[in-house]
Amino acid sequence: MAILITGATGTIGRPLVDALAREGAEVRAVTRDPEASGLPAGVDVVTGDPSRPDTIASSLKGVTSVFLHPRAVGEAAADLLALAREHGVERVVALSAINVDDDPAEQPSRFQGDRNKEAEAAAVGSGLEWVSLRCASFAVNTLFTWAPQIRAGDIVRGPYATFAEPLIHERDVAEVAARALSDAGLTGERLRLTGPQFLSHEELVAEIGTVIGRPLRYAEIPPEAFSRAMIERGLPRPFVEALMARYARGVGPAEAVTGEVERILGRPARTYPEWAADHAAAFQN
Repeated sequence: MAILITGATGTIGRPLVDALAREGAEVRAVTRDPEASGLPAGVDVVTGDPSRPDTIASSLKGVTSVFLHPRAVGEAAADLLALAREHGVERVVALSAINVDDDPAEQPSRFQGDRNKEAEAAAVGSGLEWVSLRCASFAVNTLFTWAPQIRAGDIVRGPYATFAEPLIHERDVAEVAARALSDAGLTGERLRLTGPQFLSHEELVAEIGTVIGRPLRYAEIPPEAFSRAMIERGLPRPFVEALMARYARGVGPAEAVTGEVERILGRPARTYPEWAADHAAAFQN
């Protein structure tokens, strides 16, 4: 029986598809553009828009489990899961965030389309077996923010040099999701998934430098200057304001390091230097 993946070409969806395919699972990957998906051979790639559940209704036939991506499904999570239940789906794993209960104004991802709270609530209320993945910030976010500066020089400029959080490798999230899609022992859990340690912005940049063999340094600039630069680059003002509010507040108790990755996978969570090594080419010309 098949596992249906929404957000199949994204930061978590793509390594999840790969992990399931390696295990020999029957994977049905939903994408709006199959020709550009680049998904591995043997994966059943289907055309559809999860935010419009009727477009993937036929793809739910024969599916036992669904991976619910909060950006891919948007406001339609509850409708999609109701449709899934009608088609005999038994289990849902919802991608969420460790700060899902924080003030929405301090959840930057909401302003990029993630509906973490709604996705989790839909899973819990669906009548299906459910698991929620409450993830810490993804390590890959540092690539998008810092790689252009690092390719251009040895100084990364940004705010709040000492802000620290336990970033998580996207492959760890994907591998936990793969386990949760089939492991009945995790049913009903809100899994708080983090990396193995807190590292500050300045420590993270130094770790990248060690990996690529360059003396990188984080230079703190005022939040106002950084905000202006991000908005001038085209990032939405509400997203930037939420990000700065989160940095100013600092990390809350819910974001403490957990051992959930190790409990579920039987090995420690990957470190940030391991993540940087996996992505080293992106930081170099």
